[in-house]
Amino acid sequence: MSNLLIRNAHIKDNESDKDIKVIDGIIAEIGENLTNEEKFEEIDLQGQSILPTLIESHIHPDKAFLEERKPNVSGTLDEAMRNTAELKSKYTYEDVYSRAERVIRWCIMNGSTIMRAIPDVDPFEKTLGVQVLADLREKYKDVLDMQICCFPQEGIVRHPGVYEMMEESIKMGADVVGGCPYAEDNFEGTKKHLEMVFDLAQKYDLPIDMHADFGTDPNDPMNNVVELIADMTIERGWEGRVSLGHVTTLGSVDVDRAAHIFDKLAKAQITIVPLPATDMFMNGQAEPVNTPRAMAPVKRMLAKGVNVAYSTNNIRNAFTPFNNADLMAIGYLLQVTQQMGSATERTAVLDMATYNPAKTLGLQDTYGIEVGKNADFVVYDNKDLSNLINDQPLLKYVIKKGEILVQNDLTSKLAPILVD
Repeated sequence: MSNLLIRNAHIKDNESDKDIKVIDGIIAEIGENLTNEEKFEEIDLQGQSILPTLIESHIHPDKAFLEERKPNVSGTLDEAMRNTAELKSKYTYEDVYSRAERVIRWCIMNGSTIMRAIPDVDPFEKTLGVQVLADLREKYKDVLDMQICCFPQEGIVRHPGVYEMMEESIKMGADVVGGCPYAEDNFEGTKKHLEMVFDLAQKYDLPIDMHADFGTDPNDPMNNVVELIADMTIERGWEGRVSLGHVTTLGSVDVDRAAHIFDKLAKAQITIVPLPATDMFMNGQAEPVNTPRAMAPVKRMLAKGVNVAYSTNNIRNAFTPFNNADLMAIGYLLQVTQQMGSATERTAVLDMATYNPAKTLGLQDTYGIEVGKNADFVVYDNKDLSNLINDQPLLKYVIKKGEILVQNDLTSKLAPILVD
């Protein structure tokens, strides 16, 4: 952990720029014209924008870069599951480690130094992904904070033994219980799946992070369980400890019914995590006319007080043949497709990659640009937060606990007519 004095940082729009003093990796003081009697290293941002570190709240490093080995020709979820299961059965420790480490480095270089990694736990991969990510978490512990979620991609009920693998994963270091209720054979299996996930979370006093309602058909019972999950969350006393990825079916639900569900989600303090690149690529493949956006209705949920984050999810595999772990690029996709065009809405999208995921990861005590919080920052060559995602500016610095991990500089040579 390092000492640092950051000068003239643009922290909030419509406020004066501030200096930030960091001592032993913690924000010690924020103000104007701070003294530097300690002779700390100084960085003058000259009004450039600073944010707390970005958070990848839902990402699968163990499945990254598989698209080149077996492409998903149809683009469907069924083919993605088949292709990935075949490849997972051939995994080696070295292979998973190499691909996952590449993802980690991309995340850090793109400004995300906090991550919830979600490795599969199933009859094909078993607990290998958890083992690899636990080892990588230890290797990168000084520059990346990682939570590990054990994820039953292939179901729990339909594959006896997966529950025990998940429990073993917790003993290996997983600190979040995953779920995939739509992966079962029928709705009875889906309900049992949910019960088993909550049982395991309560047994070990851990948060829950599930993939849920990944479809567009509001009449499909296996992809319309978010309300049931909200009810279970309240019944089990797990408010504020449940996160749900995808939830795309909710975008097709009748407006009045959806409003009722939003109220339940807010009451249960459930975080919804849309995954724009995956959600829009995989859904609606069979609907060539008026193809749906196939995303959770972000604006309406925010208006109802639901905590909403977003994340990269997959990187160049059968589920998503895109992505480079750049949350600013994903944020651009989200704000356009969700029609979040006002300055207030565009700033809210920034919160969905920073403060909102910090809530679901339980980091409120250490996260943010406030005295006493960790000095984890990203700095962009931009002076207007409401247009930061619009601008897609150069990422100037990635700072972790006061230490500069990444510094980027860009030099351009322009013809005279292009110079202001």
